[in-house]
Amino acid sequence: MIKNIKAITLATYFTMFFLGVASSLIGAAARNIGLSPYQIGLLTSIQNVGFMISVSISGALADTHDKPKILAIGSLILASSFFGFYQLELFWINLIIMLFIGIGIGTYEGVTDALLLDIHPKRAGFHISINHFFVTFGSIIITTYLIFLQMNWRNSIQQSAAIVLVLAVFFALAWVKPSRKQTERYIRRLQILIQDKIVVVLFIATIIAVGVELGSISVLTTFLMDQHSFTQVTSKVGLVLFLTGIAFGRLIIGFLTRRDRLARNLITMFGFAVLIYTGLYFMNLGIGIYPAIFLAGFSLSALLPLILTVAGLSYPDSSGTVMGAIKVAIPIGGILLPLSMSIIAKNSSFQMSLIVYPLSLLIGFVLLFGIIRKVRIDENGITE
Repeated sequence: MIKNIKAITLATYFTMFFLGVASSLIGAAARNIGLSPYQIGLLTSIQNVGFMISVSISGALADTHDKPKILAIGSLILASSFFGFYQLELFWINLIIMLFIGIGIGTYEGVTDALLLDIHPKRAGFHISINHFFVTFGSIIITTYLIFLQMNWRNSIQQSAAIVLVLAVFFALAWVKPSRKQTERYIRRLQILIQDKIVVVLFIATIIAVGVELGSISVLTTFLMDQHSFTQVTSKVGLVLFLTGIAFGRLIIGFLTRRDRLARNLITMFGFAVLIYTGLYFMNLGIGIYPAIFLAGFSLSALLPLILTVAGLSYPDSSGTVMGAIKVAIPIGGILLPLSMSIIAKNSSFQMSLIVYPLSLLIGFVLLFGIIRKVRIDENGITE
């Protein structure tokens, strides 16, 4: 039985690293596989269907069952799915496999934060921040790795599968003292969403922020090759630049945002993202496309952390419940926006389908500006 807290913490970080690998898999390997924009949208959407199902079930099970054992099951599902991905060329088979990849990473998202809360109660915020940084780190590594592997991209997925299988064995042997704290029921989260307009707007903003981020990760290499004549290698360099912008933003956001400016900064970042995404996808920027790609990642990096921070600090007496409810929007965003892009691409053009991203950000900006622009947050929560 493994009880070493440092080892369990490190293994937990590694699970989120492979969540990042899985999330960026389609975007990094789409052109190597030969996927169309329509197929990219379907694969990304079905992955998030699996994610949504799994994050709800695993989160509920984490309250009453051994968390490492749940992670062991999730790791086994993910490892098997990685091994099987595009071993056969039939698209519908890989669509099913992608569903199970979503189930595996949904287990990670649903359980890891709760596990870190159990084993690091005094420094939970720090460890959870590092935990989510590893998601972006995993996305950067898989994309960089594929630059060098090129058509041997499947090797990286099989290697990832082997490591995730080791994680499954590790978590099967790990033990953590269960927490006495129980979270609110899922129905209670839904009641909060229905009754509070600020939470509803933050929920919608999360759908948009996550949908634009995941959709852009999935489609960026295809966009750069189709619209800007990038090569297999330079398009992946562009994706790495985009992910670096996200990682850089997530590292500095906590140092630059004061509690009393959270809502204002969130609105500002949404407005900034509208401008950047409009320029990136619909203007001829020439060499300026490189800083635009970085700024596109940077503009998104702050959105989800700011949304979750606003939600948690605005309702200090029920922060866990509110943040849990907001997280339900993560897979919904990963489904709705890529699927919308996929449908428009099939019925119109790839270029036209990209309007989904700046238009969604504009909707988020308008909603946030209308509802929370006067919100101030102090130690007791929201004041207006």
